[in-house]
Amino acid sequence: MISHGGAAEVESVLGRLTAWARQQPDVRALALVGSWARGAAHGASDVDVVLLTDSPERYVVDDDWPAEVGGERLLTTRRWGPLTERRFLLGTGLEVDFCVGPPAWASVDPLDPGTAAVVSAGMRSLHDPDGALATLAAAVAARRRLRRGSPGCST
Repeated sequence: MISHGGAAEVESVLGRLTAWARQQPDVRALALVGSWARGAAHGASDVDVVLLTDSPERYVVDDDWPAEVGGERLLTTRRWGPLTERRFLLGTGLEVDFCVGPPAWASVDPLDPGTAAVVSAGMRSLHDPDGALATLAAAVAARRRLRRGSPGCST
């Protein structure tokens, strides 16, 4: 990872990504996940986003769309369950991981353990026109409360 401009640069990239996502009729959700979402990023941290779309194949096969958000070079493509990671290098040296998948990734019925782990580790909704990310975040929070045990009546 090449060092980059830090939080201000990341927020600028996220602003461009969000504006871009709002213009794509097939994009159902966009979320920041990982270290930047949970406030634990450092100078060399990459930016991890989940891109949920009705047309995942478009974003997995086509290498032209990242240029619309500043991506200059594809570094890697690999599968992570229902998501396909497309890691791009921006001109500034910042790496952005687009984890592309179908809207079903955010399903809460049933709540996938892998999805729940990603959300529990930090998620910030950037574009959520259908409310799927809000529903997912609420389900993960409820699951976390249940696992910790809520105070109840004692006998």
